[in-house]
Amino acid sequence: MNDTALQYLLAAVLVLPLLGALAALLPAPPGLRGRDPGQAVLRHGVTVTGAVLVLAVVLAAGFDRGHPGRMQATTDLDWIPALRIHLHLGVDGISLPLVVLTALLTFLCALYSYFHMPAGPTPKAFVALMLLLEGGTLASFAVLDLMLFFLAFETVLVPMYFLIARWGGGDRERSALKFIVYTLLGSVVMLLGLLLVGLKAGTFDMVALATDNGSRLSHTTQLVAALAIGIGLAVKTPMWPLHSWLPDAHTAAPTAGSVLLAGVLLKMGTYGLVRIVLPETPEGIHTFAPYLAAFAVVGIVYGSLACLQLARQGNGGDLKRLIAYSSVGHMGFVLLGIASLTRTGVNGALFANIAHGLITGLLFFLVGALKDRYGTSDLDQLAGRTGAALYGRAPRLGGLLALAAVASLGLPGLAGFWGEMLAMFGSFKPGAGLDRGAYVTFTAVAAFGTLLTAGYLLTVVRRVCMGDRGTATAEPALADVRGYEFAAWTPLAALTVLAGLWPAALLGLTDPAVRSLLGGS
Repeated sequence: MNDTALQYLLAAVLVLPLLGALAALLPAPPGLRGRDPGQAVLRHGVTVTGAVLVLAVVLAAGFDRGHPGRMQATTDLDWIPALRIHLHLGVDGISLPLVVLTALLTFLCALYSYFHMPAGPTPKAFVALMLLLEGGTLASFAVLDLMLFFLAFETVLVPMYFLIARWGGGDRERSALKFIVYTLLGSVVMLLGLLLVGLKAGTFDMVALATDNGSRLSHTTQLVAALAIGIGLAVKTPMWPLHSWLPDAHTAAPTAGSVLLAGVLLKMGTYGLVRIVLPETPEGIHTFAPYLAAFAVVGIVYGSLACLQLARQGNGGDLKRLIAYSSVGHMGFVLLGIASLTRTGVNGALFANIAHGLITGLLFFLVGALKDRYGTSDLDQLAGRTGAALYGRAPRLGGLLALAAVASLGLPGLAGFWGEMLAMFGSFKPGAGLDRGAYVTFTAVAAFGTLLTAGYLLTVVRRVCMGDRGTATAEPALADVRGYEFAAWTPLAALTVLAGLWPAALLGLTDPAVRSLLGGS
């Protein structure tokens, strides 16, 4: 497929969700209302997100896999000439998988919500916010101008805030406020770093800045810029100790909000580190890399210990909160791979990004289904009152939960294995100039974290799928996987297996692009 056709495809992928969000707020035509206007707007959400997914798949099919390190489907137009800001779009082997993942997860959330709309205000606002969220996230992965990246990065905050505050549960308003305060403060710091890079280098073009590899920036400028941009991105990732907004946000968010928050929004932070900080401030990231690695492994162990505490019988742990804390640990592996400054480590980080989106998205769907059936996601209640539990009462649901759990703990042959393994390989032999002894220690701590991860996830499977000892066994059957749930969950389960068995499909895209970003090393 020629580049002009790819340009139009990418532009359509970015614009269609925004147009769909506007259309969702308009009255539905009489012939399309169905039973009621609410059903019509939910159908509209499925249609628009489905069309975006089809366009994203066609874009991926037309992508030149022979040159994944080259920007393709590029558009470069003057937008604000006085500020040297361009409407510059494009995708390569790093951003294309994230674009497809975002389109897939948003479509699956729209499909799930069509049959199981969360309690809250009008469906019109829900669909419009979800489409706006999709548009902002897709733009974050496709824009190639620092200021456009910042605008897209900020666009997603407002819809996610309202999705949590209006359609969430529990202490939703406080959790939503905490989410937006943390991320906005991080964004302000990041903006200062982006402005510093653009003004000192004379351009905000991310491709030109990556090609220059920091040659236009002094050592001091790179240090300050890497620190400022890194802090803003670390909040969104989230990196320990800037993670405290995440468990509250996930616990309060509706199922679709949790899936999108874990599946795609967290990836914006790590993507920014790879796309902006690594190539544009190489001296700055080299200085801070050991500190980033140290925070990463602390996050791995901390997240796992928090999950172990929540999983213990009698602690009243919430399963949604446990999976949220597990994300802190899993994203720690992503940060460790980036901090290694090696092709192996960065490729592992990018693979782990996609794997986490698939697996944790599936886990949040499953927890939402459990909460719908039981009326709670409290682990003690899920395990203590069920007897034979899911294996006996809803075997397909129990089997999917077990599959997602063992994929999350990194079982070989499933998607969760490759990213974390490659991240640790990269850390074991870090980039030139980094302290090998320190990184070997980081690798050992991360490896210990994998054991802790296996401990809490297997505990969850044992308790939820088999029940706690001494509970009654004469419980009535539960509704097993419903048709719409099967449609929403099967693609994630299938891709988790496929990525685990055929990792070259993804690594073949990312490796040439990573080599280019790291200066060909």
